Amino acid sequence: MYSFNYVRPSSVAEAVKALNGGNFLSGGMTLLPSLKMRLARPETLVDLAGIAELTGITIEGDRLCIGAMTRHSDVASSADIQRVLPALAELAGGIGDPLVRNRGTIGGSIANSDPSADYPAAAVALDATIVTDRREIPASSFFTGLFMTALQAGELVTRIKFPMIKRAAYAKFPSPASRYAMVGVMVVDTGKGVRVAVTGAGPCVFRQEAFEKALDQNFAPQAIDGIVVSADGLNQDLFGTPEYRANLISVMTRRAVAAVQARR
Repeated sequence: MYSFNYVRPSSVAEAVKALNGGNFLSGGMTLLPSLKMRLARPETLVDLAGIAELTGITIEGDRLCIGAMTRHSDVASSADIQRVLPALAELAGGIGDPLVRNRGTIGGSIANSDPSADYPAAAVALDATIVTDRREIPASSFFTGLFMTALQAGELVTRIKFPMIKRAAYAKFPSPASRYAMVGVMVVDTGKGVRVAVTGAGPCVFRQEAFEKALDQNFAPQAIDGIVVSADGLNQDLFGTPEYRANLISVMTRRAVAAVQARR
């Protein structure tokens, strides 16, 4: 690990001011291993753990608002989230392992845009809004590529706003090594249309529009039968080929639809 300056601010304003070309540290699930392996060399590390305004779960009108430093375990166990958006609580409860869930944060996961992260599928399918210290960004335009987002230099995610939709479900095929998503699919029935978002399969989260159209006509697992998912551009690693992931997209979508149907 290379040497760096360590700063632990108590407010968002202090954090942004202290950054000075360095890195924000939230849960550290990706950054800390990168530092240990000398894959990252920030001059300054700004630890966000001491900023109270970045934590917490509130309901504001028709939106569920979650502070960026809220741990996965807190999202999973929140009575409010279980009541108004149970699919999100279930998703958080299946992230990684207990160590990851008790250290990792929702804001850190979203800002990192890891291709195997779970939250991006929820954010895109639910049409969430990513709030930063500067602006509000629709999730549909926030994730731009492999570990890439619409965030500008020095911009800090402060909270995420989700619409409260009960008819939603997330189905994931986890990696046998990390428990992160080889393929994860969030299906949302808004009452006005169906949204399907896929994570783990490609370099970045994406919508599966052919499935959405079919499910708009008939919201049932068999509605997507016969729709071929292209393997072009999908991820390949030790655990699965692009073709394998293409098949998993269909399988996980059927499971998610069945879970939504079971939700009353």
